[in-house]
Amino acid sequence: MEIDIDQQEMAARLRGSLREFTKYFTKYLTNRDYIASNPQGRESHQVIICRELTSLTRMEHPKENLLINVEPGSGKSWQICMWVAWCYAINPSCNFIYISYSHTLATEQTAFIRSIMTSRMYEWLFDVQISKDTKAKDHFATTAGGHTAAFGSAGAITGRNAGLPGLDVFSGGVIIDDAHKPDEAHSDSMRESVIKNYEETIRQRPRGENVPIVFIGQRVHEADLAEFFISDKDTKRWRKVILKSLDDAGNALYPEVHSKEFLLELKEKSPYVYSSQFQQEPTPAGGSLFKAEWFIELDKEPEILATFIVGDTAETAKTYNDATAFSFFGIYEIEVFGKKTGQTAIHWIDAIEAWVEPKDLEDLLLNFWTECARHPVPPRTIFIEKKSTGVTLISTIKGIQGVSIREIERSAASGSKTARFLELQPFVASKRVTFTRGARHVDMCKQHMSKITATDSHRRDDLADNCTDGCRIALIDKSISVHLENKSSPVDEVMSILGQQMRKTQQARMQRNVIR
Repeated sequence: MEIDIDQQEMAARLRGSLREFTKYFTKYLTNRDYIASNPQGRESHQVIICRELTSLTRMEHPKENLLINVEPGSGKSWQICMWVAWCYAINPSCNFIYISYSHTLATEQTAFIRSIMTSRMYEWLFDVQISKDTKAKDHFATTAGGHTAAFGSAGAITGRNAGLPGLDVFSGGVIIDDAHKPDEAHSDSMRESVIKNYEETIRQRPRGENVPIVFIGQRVHEADLAEFFISDKDTKRWRKVILKSLDDAGNALYPEVHSKEFLLELKEKSPYVYSSQFQQEPTPAGGSLFKAEWFIELDKEPEILATFIVGDTAETAKTYNDATAFSFFGIYEIEVFGKKTGQTAIHWIDAIEAWVEPKDLEDLLLNFWTECARHPVPPRTIFIEKKSTGVTLISTIKGIQGVSIREIERSAASGSKTARFLELQPFVASKRVTFTRGARHVDMCKQHMSKITATDSHRRDDLADNCTDGCRIALIDKSISVHLENKSSPVDEVMSILGQQMRKTQQARMQRNVIR
């Protein structure tokens, strides 16, 4: 049998270095060079992650599991997929379970691993074959008996195990890549179901003490699965690698993607996202999401372009529950030194809170609308949240002439209440919600907003719901049409993206057409 020296030398070189393997197959699969991060004053996160995964594979820390907290957009999923393919090049009988917050996402990563291993170069170098009997997208097997299967972090994990029993060499493991969907992490029931599933199911999947679990992802909540590991609540031992986006010296972790300037602006305008997903230190329980000084009080009302009313109706007149709240908002174009900027803001013109029975909601709204109609730019649209009392109210007032009644619908896609408040935070922090100084509702609204927390420890949030809906209607969805002298500024677009960060999942993941 003829021996290909070049093939053996290259295979040995790539088996000997995960980083070299990643660079080589990134170039091979995408025809683009691997972009190596070069941060100032600190070690590259790519080097750190490769070193930790290599150490795990070489069994340098027996019976230890590995936790890596790192910012979104860091290329972690790309690197994890490369690591799995690298492990098969060393031992084709490895057994992996790949878990993410959704089965679909885990399936995509499993499919990417498969594509690496079925490439002509991989097969030529390592002589590892994927079994032709495995056609499912969420699972593949090697002809040497190895397998990789994808699962969701809150779903059932049946029929699959990780690693092999009784071995002193690496034989696979469990991968948990982003256990929580960011906007669902603020739901206690959904977050706790992931932790419960780990305790009752995932933890039992490794076939031996030397089969590790790898957790990689950003923090999303002060009581998430990562905290369960970090605080040593787990029965397993964890090696913890916490990679902050800004270190104590102010050096950015991944400046090619998230510069120091970006991170400092994020810290100011979206502090919860910054502290949790980037600094890996979620805001402590009870920390307010909104500062009173973020709400600017103007000496006179700005030039209003359009107005609308938002309503959040309560179920009862009991004062220990949320009140019914109606708010009157105006949209205006921000001026700086007398020059139009093309960026819009909302002016909180008026608001009321009232504890009334459902039968009195119609009169309450009509009286408020009558007052608002005296404004130079009267409201032409009323938005009401579609819930039990709101549905009834909508049906009774929809016949009013001269005003459009529109429903605010809540669904799973809307995210949790906390996620919606986090979406609002960057708009308020950038001072795009204003009042007229001395208006009757200013103190009430500012005090109310300053009590809103990320942990739902506040007593009421009716006015905060109004403010959130007002921002979404005027600044994000732009459901109210206004004419601006200048086109919308790039800053406006950036803020809309930032505002949606906690509702949208981190979908800019490293796939075949993205290299970091």
